[in-house]
Amino acid sequence: MSDSKVLGVLILARHGDRQGFYQSPTSYTPTATKITPLGNREEFLLGQYLRARYLNASSPTFISNVNASIVDPNQVLVRADAGGEGGVILQSAMSLTQGLFPADADYNTTLANGTTVQGPLDGYQYVSIESVEPNNDISLEGWTSCSAFDKSTQEFYQSPEFKQKATESQSFLSQLARFLDGRPVTLDNMWNIFDFMNVRNIHDQEFHNNLPPTFLQQARHLANYHEYGVFSDKELNGIGNIAFRTTIPSVVKNLNSIANDTDPLKFVYYATAYKPFLSLFNMTGVAQMNPDLAGIVNYAGTVALEVRQLADSSKVVRFNFKNGTEDTYKRYPFMGSSSGEVPLEQFIQHLQPAAINSTADWCTVCGNDKDRGCGALALAASQAQESIHQKISPVGAGVLGAGLTLFVAIVMLLVLSFLGLVAFGKKGKRRSIGSVTSYEKA
Repeated sequence: MSDSKVLGVLILARHGDRQGFYQSPTSYTPTATKITPLGNREEFLLGQYLRARYLNASSPTFISNVNASIVDPNQVLVRADAGGEGGVILQSAMSLTQGLFPADADYNTTLANGTTVQGPLDGYQYVSIESVEPNNDISLEGWTSCSAFDKSTQEFYQSPEFKQKATESQSFLSQLARFLDGRPVTLDNMWNIFDFMNVRNIHDQEFHNNLPPTFLQQARHLANYHEYGVFSDKELNGIGNIAFRTTIPSVVKNLNSIANDTDPLKFVYYATAYKPFLSLFNMTGVAQMNPDLAGIVNYAGTVALEVRQLADSSKVVRFNFKNGTEDTYKRYPFMGSSSGEVPLEQFIQHLQPAAINSTADWCTVCGNDKDRGCGALALAASQAQESIHQKISPVGAGVLGAGLTLFVAIVMLLVLSFLGLVAFGKKGKRRSIGSVTSYEKA
């Protein structure tokens, strides 16, 4: 399947290096953190790497018919999770796009008086970034405020397998206590343990010199087990896969757009945390076929879903992954295909049944009736039901049962439209803030 051309690509990229970060091991409620200069550099280098691969006309993976010099907003879509690690992820996206579309002297305009004016900073390009606020759009962060997910996490911690792993690792964990500044040394807190060690190992010379050589690797092994167990599920539509299930609708939409000859979209980039990677690896069978991927991706790790057209004009998706800036893309087998390519239609048909397609769906799946728009949905449904009960007799209610459902749906949509809480996926207005685009409902 090597005789193919790249029509476009969808990138899923983790943020760059940051300061210490804590998240609840039961609900994954996060605390604030900040990106570091190293993190910005990692993302900038990733942007340069992606440019060399997809926007260089001499590259075998050059995207056909893309404007590689001056960014065309119709060809490029960038979305960044502005949730738990929002500042880190947004700034990572800024740095990556600087490497992807660097300053260009051709970014200029000629005025009516004949004067040519170049963009500032030698033609610096401001690539629009859609800031995805979790309270308004659940597509990039579906796991927080989700009681069903919290329950699933607790059940994982109570499973015989997890308890056995905790017993097996107790001897090693007991040796970590002196390095953790009083943090709980338990397997269910393993992500926080590893993240603390990893951040200190990168930024604290004394810690780095005193940490035994194998300890970080051993801690990462346990953190990989922990996180993959939380953010995966045996069932495709299981709650453990929620980190990617909420992203599926936009992924499907954008892959179809890339494959459509009449649609200008060529390059899509989602800036995210590490969680969606784990669910994606599980749902596509990548982790099952490549067990080394069943774990946390490194800073600036990326998946590239390339949409390719074969000689017979059929469209396929190729799965590529690079685990950080020091790695290079490798093609991985997935969904039972040893070639690392599957037909686009098959890829979409595989994922769509597990998609969470709206805020209302998410509220139902998560059992949430108050947060992130769910309260407005519940109120609209309650008010609509009350209104109908007041106006229709018991006999009439039996006749109009089917009509009631439609009426309730219409009332809910009108209320949500008024409140600005209609389900994600609707195109909004873009409001520029520096190089970031705030995402407002239309």
